[in-house]
Amino acid sequence: MAAWRAYLLPGLIFQSVIIGGGYATGRELVEFFIPSGPVGGLLGIVVAGLVFSVVMAAAYEFARVTRSYDYRTFCRHLLGPAWILYEIAYIALVILILAVVGSAAGELVLTLLGVPATAGTVAMMVLVGLLTFLGSAVIQKALAFWSVLLYLVYIALFIITFVSFGDAIQHTLDADQGGESWLVNGVRYAGYNINLPAVLFCMVLLTTRRQAIGAGLITGAIAVVPAFMFYLAMMSQYPQIAEQPVPALYLMAQLQTPWLQLLFQLVVFGTFVETGTGLLHSINERINVQAHETDHQLPRFARPLIAGGLLLVSVYGATAIGIVDLIAKGYGFLTWVFIAILILPLLTLGIWKIHRLSLQGH
Repeated sequence: MAAWRAYLLPGLIFQSVIIGGGYATGRELVEFFIPSGPVGGLLGIVVAGLVFSVVMAAAYEFARVTRSYDYRTFCRHLLGPAWILYEIAYIALVILILAVVGSAAGELVLTLLGVPATAGTVAMMVLVGLLTFLGSAVIQKALAFWSVLLYLVYIALFIITFVSFGDAIQHTLDADQGGESWLVNGVRYAGYNINLPAVLFCMVLLTTRRQAIGAGLITGAIAVVPAFMFYLAMMSQYPQIAEQPVPALYLMAQLQTPWLQLLFQLVVFGTFVETGTGLLHSINERINVQAHETDHQLPRFARPLIAGGLLLVSVYGATAIGIVDLIAKGYGFLTWVFIAILILPLLTLGIWKIHRLSLQGH
């Protein structure tokens, strides 16, 4: 069981963070993949999965040989003094993602219960604060369990959509006239979604190179299979679904299955909590490691306070700008930043350092 946890847990945690922070609403898939057309979008998702697998395999092995269990330590080993560039970009990304999930959580609760959107955002903040207070062991179990549940719901969504609108999906794919480069869009999508800090705390499970590389390759598959199914299901409502602020809710309304709509919304709300928890826990762990270097420790009560403060800043951004503009403007720029300061250095300098440390017996 322990061996399987090493292979699967990093991927499950990674998947839960990128789904909640991105394609749970469907809006992110629209922004990145619909410009490539129905078939091109599917190819782009496959490309993103391959990039995830290669990059995360290298990242897990680098984390293992350098014993980097927080992003500050990881980036100092990889980038040296330039590590601060990653931290600036990562905090900007965290604020952006939290703004998106905070806004989406409020809108989801408004749709589901008819209560003010603020109530949904506050409920998410309370749950995130509770999980960050409880610590790594509880977070690992909660994120892994919810990821499995989310997988089952996406499978159910795909099957029901295919049964109800299979002909429409087939017609959309057959009539595809192509679009912008699916290869570039797949790489761009993977570029900003390499949310490594959220999974570093469980790198202690990886004790061999085989485990690290295997877990990395599996991570790519775990992360994009739900996206592939979801995108294919959305093609049943193409092209009008591209104009919807929250495509997932639009698709559910067309299916006319109230029980699935309720279940999907509940699970997605939990995924928003997962995403916020994973991101904020990574920042807490980074602060705690630095505190240890000066013989101090981050107080347990400070963890939810830090989480709550960042959530408040982020949600204000969501309210001021709006979810569609946040995704369209913010993610596009950060994509290229993370490719430049994480992915390219990791696949060049990082692999060279792994080789060098292996020769030294690490």
